[in-house]
Amino acid sequence: MYENQTIRTHAALVDRMASALGLDLEEEVMSGRLDYDALPDLVLRCTGCSQPDSCAAWLNAEHGAGEHAPCYCRNAKALETLRKS
Repeated sequence: MYENQTIRTHAALVDRMASALGLDLEEEVMSGRLDYDALPDLVLRCTGCSQPDSCAAWLNAEHGAGEHAPCYCRNAKALETLRKS
């Protein structure tokens, strides 16, 4: 089982990645475009990433909403699908 800090770290990365792509996950849930139960899946998928430091560096580089998630992002497809909806 993952430690709480690992979950917190990856939850923050998921939220930051979504924001960097122009998504507000809370708003997506409230609008019904994202099922509330899908949030933990995004975080758990992120915990399997082998490059969280690269992800943090990418996020710190202040990428904008026109960007796509890095190719190594395990949630890239899900976030792109959400962004298109």
